Amino acid sequence: MKNFIFSFLALLLLPAYMSGQAIKGKVVDGSGMGVPGAVISASSSRTTADADFDGNFTINAKEGEILKISMLGFEAVSVAATLTPMKITLKESEDTALKEVVVIGYGTRKKVDNTTAISSIKSEEIVKTKVLNASQAIQGKAAGVQVISSDLPGSTPSVVIRGLGTAIGGRNPLYIVDGMQTENINNINTNDITSYEILKDASALAIYGTRAANGVIIITTKKGSGDKVSVEVESFAGFRAPLKTVKMAGSNKYAYYSNSALQSTTFSQDQPVNTDWFDEITRTGSYTQNNVSVSGATESVKYFFSLGNYQEKAVLNGLDYGRTTFRNNNEYKISKKITLNQNFSVSSANSSPKPLSAFTNAYKQSPIVPVYFPDGKYGVSRVGENGFASETGSSFNNVGNPVAQLNFYDEEQRSVTLQGGLKLDYEIIKSLKFTSQFNGEFYTWKQYNYDDTKNIWLAANPNKVDSDYAKEFPNGNINLLTKGREQYFNWNLSNYLTYNKVFAEIHDVEATAGIETSVKGPREKLTIARKNVNPDSNYWALNDPTVGHGVEYAATVTSLYDVVFNETKLASYFGRFQYKLKDRYLVTGTLRRDGSSNFGKDYRWGTFPAFGLGWVITKEDFMSDVKAINLLKLRGGWGKLGNQNVPLNNQSYASGKNAYLGGSILYEGTTISSQIDPSLSWEITEESSVGLDFELLNNRLKGSFDLYDKNTSNVILYTKPYMTSGLTDQSPAHVGEVSNKGYEISLRWEDKIGDDFSYWIGGNFSNNKNELTGLKDVILAPKTGGSLGNGQTTKLLDNTTIGQPLGSFYLYEYAGFDATNGKMLYYNAAGDKVTQDALDANKDRKYMGSSLPKTNYGITLGFNYKNFDFSVDGYGTGGAKVYNGKKAQRFSGENIEDSLATDFWTLNNLSASNPAPFNEVPVASTYYLESGDFFRINNITVGYKLPIASNNFISSCRLYVNAINPFITQKFSGFSPELNGDGDPYGTQGVELDAYPTLRSLVIGANLKF
Repeated sequence: MKNFIFSFLALLLLPAYMSGQAIKGKVVDGSGMGVPGAVISASSSRTTADADFDGNFTINAKEGEILKISMLGFEAVSVAATLTPMKITLKESEDTALKEVVVIGYGTRKKVDNTTAISSIKSEEIVKTKVLNASQAIQGKAAGVQVISSDLPGSTPSVVIRGLGTAIGGRNPLYIVDGMQTENINNINTNDITSYEILKDASALAIYGTRAANGVIIITTKKGSGDKVSVEVESFAGFRAPLKTVKMAGSNKYAYYSNSALQSTTFSQDQPVNTDWFDEITRTGSYTQNNVSVSGATESVKYFFSLGNYQEKAVLNGLDYGRTTFRNNNEYKISKKITLNQNFSVSSANSSPKPLSAFTNAYKQSPIVPVYFPDGKYGVSRVGENGFASETGSSFNNVGNPVAQLNFYDEEQRSVTLQGGLKLDYEIIKSLKFTSQFNGEFYTWKQYNYDDTKNIWLAANPNKVDSDYAKEFPNGNINLLTKGREQYFNWNLSNYLTYNKVFAEIHDVEATAGIETSVKGPREKLTIARKNVNPDSNYWALNDPTVGHGVEYAATVTSLYDVVFNETKLASYFGRFQYKLKDRYLVTGTLRRDGSSNFGKDYRWGTFPAFGLGWVITKEDFMSDVKAINLLKLRGGWGKLGNQNVPLNNQSYASGKNAYLGGSILYEGTTISSQIDPSLSWEITEESSVGLDFELLNNRLKGSFDLYDKNTSNVILYTKPYMTSGLTDQSPAHVGEVSNKGYEISLRWEDKIGDDFSYWIGGNFSNNKNELTGLKDVILAPKTGGSLGNGQTTKLLDNTTIGQPLGSFYLYEYAGFDATNGKMLYYNAAGDKVTQDALDANKDRKYMGSSLPKTNYGITLGFNYKNFDFSVDGYGTGGAKVYNGKKAQRFSGENIEDSLATDFWTLNNLSASNPAPFNEVPVASTYYLESGDFFRINNITVGYKLPIASNNFISSCRLYVNAINPFITQKFSGFSPELNGDGDPYGTQGVELDAYPTLRSLVIGANLKF
């Protein structure tokens, strides 16, 4: 009986044994990363299997049977099956177009299958330039993307993608960091970034709905890989100095110019002091960064840890900045079908900011004023009878001592940002995956500023003592302490399904559908100012622990600002369909529906559709014999986008209103002073675009060409109420139309000569025409901007702005000067030349260009020779205007530039190129408006990899030297034509006033791998 049972079981199992056994293994690429979707086929058993999301596979085959492993973008390999777990490495195909993958939002797509305009910048391009914010490093590397940066430590660059589509709404792109939607990436260590994807056209952006009108930037950070622990260390140190300075007049030239302006001999022309104020407030800046990362992988876990520290002593005396970052990204293979990804990062930043107005004051303060008088007191702008600066005498300008300004400014700021998330992938069936992802972000910021009020006054009045301050200000503050804080918590949760399957070997279908909730938590801002506090910072609180209570401090609080901004919520449904037929015909359709708590009940929901089409022409039979063209793809699309970061309805009231009857107050109360628009909602942008991608001559020449037409038809602007309404305050409404039209070109040539030498050269160029194309039948409330702090403004947005680019300068037109007296002249509306006292502010000003450039371009070139590498990157703009605001502020007794002091109109110099000296406040005119065109070498890198034996503890060591911003060609006579200011085109953007100079840096560093 027993033998019969064994025989029967053997007969049952024989077919399974004969057909093979379960052969297991993993398919990886050259870096050790799993290759999902790889096809494994057994030659004899005629069985097939697909690798899962981590590259793992199981196939029924015989031991020793030949397995063929293939995957698009990789060279197919054949290996003999073994019973022990196999590890198969695929070599990437030489066809680079097939292997490149881009992140498209809620998924990825092979670049060759993508129908949209996406610029993808890899980590090696980003880390090459040693800057704090990754967006600074991508300047000039992506066509159609303008990056306006500042070298001020901790500042946030402005990124404009395909032109500016809003006037008073939010202008920043949406950042997605490992699925977390955030406002900026100041907390991200550049070394942690794997890829930086810029979604540019509506077909790509519509998947993000109401937040996509300004573009989307997707940042992916590093994960663990390989089969062993890998440790990487980078350390660099750099020195910084202003890229360009402005030569100011020396003491004797200043005295001659000022005496000419005053028509007197107030100042001696033989001055004992010649202060270079810019030199006195600056120093050689320095900065260092140290990074260490540990990564690796096992069959079930991939891990990545990084720690980075950045420290900078800025060129402005006393301005210090530091940032420490920590990141941990892990991936857990819980089962064959379930994968859990976890990411967490924390960033802590400390800074001791200084007022940037010190740069303007250094420009304007007279060189005859010493930093300190001989008795040690700060120098002041007073002139004695001998014509020299003195502690007594008459004041000759209103500019303070810039050194004293910095020394007395005592502010500290600290911030902490935490970001983290969990992502669960579950393979429901072979072609269907469910993803659930949660991300959260917490931010807290604290600040204090201590004003030593009494001593600041004494420094400005060196002939006074403490008792004089008490007499002058009997109820005055001895000091003033300002403390502030801000914090918020944001989170988002998304759940979506991804289906991918190939039918009949020619129909490749991928569909994504999901829901998402995003919450911006209530943001609290608190600022409190107190006078006469204990100078010891240990007691800077509302209660004094040495006393035990805080009642006595109530009277010392001079101001209190406490506001909590409302929580906002966004509920979303989204879907995307992607179809590829015969590897050549491409279709993409996207639909997103958003509901925002920002808007009224009937206007909360919006639908944002998009589609894209593509044709891989080189896959056609008629192109098979054209060997010179490796890839030729035509793509195009249309889509609708939204911008919900816009002004909201804000009902205002006026109190203290009285009604009279017979001379007596009948009723006292309040009234509504503004109207609200119940239909106020997001701004909507529609864009059509077409593009051509190509690779030629054995993939050595790559490029793309794009055309786009982007129109925002319901731009929100502030309007005046009708006179008959009885209302007085402005209110926002959908009344404007803004157009952006342009084209983009990108080219790159890569080649190799022999085995040791490879090189590349590339560039991109983009042109954009920005214009306010129309307004509804309303009267706009004039929006003025670009204030010079002297009663003059330089920008205007009102009904007359139609046909002009946003951020346009609105100025008087300079007409030279009168040769008979040297007075400045201006054109009035009739075209006549008049002096400034005859100008009419309502008629005589004109639009004179915008701070937004019409063109942006970048270049890159470099080579690798054996262990050496060399690269150069450059960036330039054209068509922008910038305003020399510091020069335009000049008033009586302030310094002038050397070029003006050596050539100005006098009776003995009638042919001078500059007008006669003057003491009145100058009007804002084109005399101070200059070209913002520039071209700058952003980065030069030279590196060398030390030859290291294969059995060495250190597996790789690269030494490098970077020159950042070493050269610039510019037409602007000021410090820098790249002027981000407050980032607002109707603010100080494009105006050089209280501006941090562009810096050149020399960096020496090393990369180590263990």
